[in-house]
Amino acid sequence: MDEIRKIPPVTRTLIAATVGISLPVMLQLVSGYRILFVWKLVKGGQVWRIPTSFFFGGSGFPFLFDLVMLYRNSEQLETAWYPRRSADYAYQLGLASAVILALNIPLETYVHYRALLSCITYLSTRLSPETPMSIFGLLTIKALYFPFALIALDLIQAGPAAAMVSLTGVVAGHIWYMLEWTPRGPQRPGRGTGEVVGRAPNWLIRLIGQDRDASSTVGSSGSSDSRPYGQAFVPRERQPTATTTGYNWGRGNRLGSD
Repeated sequence: MDEIRKIPPVTRTLIAATVGISLPVMLQLVSGYRILFVWKLVKGGQVWRIPTSFFFGGSGFPFLFDLVMLYRNSEQLETAWYPRRSADYAYQLGLASAVILALNIPLETYVHYRALLSCITYLSTRLSPETPMSIFGLLTIKALYFPFALIALDLIQAGPAAAMVSLTGVVAGHIWYMLEWTPRGPQRPGRGTGEVVGRAPNWLIRLIGQDRDASSTVGSSGSSDSRPYGQAFVPRERQPTATTTGYNWGRGNRLGSD
């Protein structure tokens, strides 16, 4: 339990929700159809389909790999870029999810998990653009290009529809970055034009326990560690050599896929 408590609260909630919604479907305890986003049914009152569609990660090894990537990138954001600002991170993630939902309604997307993962990955890599990232242990690229490499893999493995879903996550992530993290100068990012809009409401601050006056202090005391599933913030006193283990990214989540 102590190890679980060490996970930042928003990241812990994301992982718990993903496992809690995906596992019953994998075990066939719940019909997958009950958690998919179907706009007509949502308008008919089945509003639970909105959050559940963001946390169904599929099954098999792709589910495990994507879950690790979600943890790595969200944990980095929450600890390195939103220290003492977990409520702000949760609120901004909710706004980004609303953008993802709006972009995917015309596409008739049933599952938004991959888009959410792409959004978090984009913001994480955009804030650490020079970090080396390894794909399959064969190709090393800058983190800035990593989300687009994932879209290309989705296109190859699951087709244009899956790639388009991931692209909506990148679009949402870019809007997030532009509003909250537009650079103030050439050396490090700072609060952007969305500073006021991106502040969490008081009820969310009380729920998570964030100090209302907490401010972000990032990038000055450490660097980023390259990981096969993403990247993690590394304090100055611990900077290991970048790993290059390969990664099987699996397929996009589409209705009817195994």
